[in-house]
This record gives sequence, C-alpha cells and structure tokens, in this order.
Amino acid sequence: MSKVKYRYNPETLSYDRIETGLRFYLSRIFTYTLFSALMGFVFFFGYVYLIDSPREIKLERENSRLVSQYEIMSNKLQQVQLVLDDIQQRDENVYRVIFQADSIPNSIRRAGFGGVNRYRYLEDLDNAKLVVNTAKKLDGIMKQLYVQSKSFDEIIDLTLRKEEMLRCIPAIQPVSNKDLRRTASGWGWRIDPIYKTRRFHEGLDFSAPTGTEIYATGDGVVKSVRTSAIGYGKNVVIDHGFGYETLYAHMHDFNVKVGQKVQRGDVIGYVGDTGKSTAPHLHYEVRIKNRAVDPAHYFFQDLTTEQYEEMIRISSNSNRTFD
Repeated sequence: MSKVKYRYNPETLSYDRIETGLRFYLSRIFTYTLFSALMGFVFFFGYVYLIDSPREIKLERENSRLVSQYEIMSNKLQQVQLVLDDIQQRDENVYRVIFQADSIPNSIRRAGFGGVNRYRYLEDLDNAKLVVNTAKKLDGIMKQLYVQSKSFDEIIDLTLRKEEMLRCIPAIQPVSNKDLRRTASGWGWRIDPIYKTRRFHEGLDFSAPTGTEIYATGDGVVKSVRTSAIGYGKNVVIDHGFGYETLYAHMHDFNVKVGQKVQRGDVIGYVGDTGKSTAPHLHYEVRIKNRAVDPAHYFFQDLTTEQYEEMIRISSNSNRTFD
C-alpha cells in the first residue's frame, strides 16, 4: 500500500493531499523529457550556427587570404596601369609625332567590352565587388596592351621604311632659288591681288620667268594633272606617301602625267601665269593628311639656318600674293 503524502497550503491553512499515482509520474516524465529535448535543440543549433567548426575556421582563413591576395593584385594592376599610361603617352607624343603617324584616340585605347555581362558568373561570390573590379581592371589592361602592341607594330614598320620616308618628304625648293631672290610671298594672311581682300595664303609664291623649270620636291607618284582657266590654272599634285602631298600651280606647261613615278629633283613642269594669277610665278603648297602646312619648314635639304631665316624674312615682308 502506497504512502499518502500531504502538502500544507498556507492560503487555506490546511493540508492538501498530493497525488502520487501512475498518471502523476507519467506527467512528470513527459515534462522532463520535453524540456530536455528543447534544451538539446537549443544547444545543437547554438553549436551549429554560433560556434564555427574546425573546417569552417579553415575556410574562413583561406577566404581571408584570398581577399588579401585580390587586394594586392588590384594594387599591382593599378601600378601596371600607370606604367601603361606612360607608355601610351610616349607613343602618342613622341613616336607617332616623329613618324607622322595618326593618333590613336582614347575611345579605342580604352574601349570597353559591349554586349552581355561578362562578369555575371562572379556576382554570387562573397566578395563579388572586389573580384569583379579586379577582373575588369585585368581585362581593361589586356585590351590596352593589345592596342599598344599593334601601335608598336605600326611604328616598327615606319622605322623600317624610314629611309624611304626621308626620300619622300618634300625637302627642297620647287625652283632654283639659291640666292632666295625668287621668294615672293609666304604662308599666312595676305591681300588678294585681284579682290583686294584679306585672305589666308596656304602656300609659298616663287616669282620666276615663264618657262623656268619646276622640280618635284620629294619622291612620289603624280596624283593629278589639271588645267583650269581660274583658280590654280595648270597645276600638278604629287602624292609622296606617308600622308604628304605637294601642289604646284599656275604652270605654263607639264612634263609629267597622272600615275607617273617621280624622284626628288625631277622636272615636272614649267613656271607660267595661268589661272588666277597676276604675273608669272609658282604657287607651291605642302599638305599633310589633307591639311596645308607652311612649306618653308620643309626646305631643310636646300637651306642653311641663315638662309632659312632670310627666306622667312623676305616672304613675311610681302603683304600681297601673285594669286
């Protein structure tokens, strides 16, 4: 026979009987079991989510090292970019200037990659921003290196053709003018002899008797032989290659035809008074990539320093042209 147990109840000032049967013990067991299970789940999830496992600790260390390496790589790529920028500046301002090569615009040197997102596969990484920026820097540098490599290929080709280029540059006066007395009017603003208005004279005038020989100032190919009652009158244009062209205007007669190869010093025609002209003379122009430049800068095979300065003085004193 089980013992009967009582518990004093201070509210009623009496003793209440305590149930101790099978139902009571089952209830206690269920309660303890439920509480233990809950505590077990709490400790389990706390361990899983709050405390890193040895494997997770190792992965975090590796991840930290990778992030550090990406940052170091990004800094090194920045240094490479600075060196590449310096090489590009030298290419544009030295090599291409020396060899009269066309400039490569920044829109080509620094062109991006169009189309789909090339870096979408990197966007799911934990440090996606750092990785994507590093990848973009690397791709940009690779593109610029490719463009720069092609540029140097072009410069090397021009270097190998330097001797040919020197023969083609218009480097002598188009008429015999050792004493410079035939220098008439030079490059710059002048008074038009017919219209009496101020206009820009894009060449150099040489006064000479009709029939005076006119020389090709550099090797090249005759591009055009034209006759006109106005403007340049009878004129010849020679294509020297490398972007150079020369124009010989107001000629009396021709000594060449279209497509003919000429060498520096060959007689291509004779001084005349044709077209818009007020006296026998030769109007001579030098053009680089279709842009007229001062011809006096290209007489370096003909003139000494003193003669060059004298030619500039003579041509500047004249305020009027012959055409």
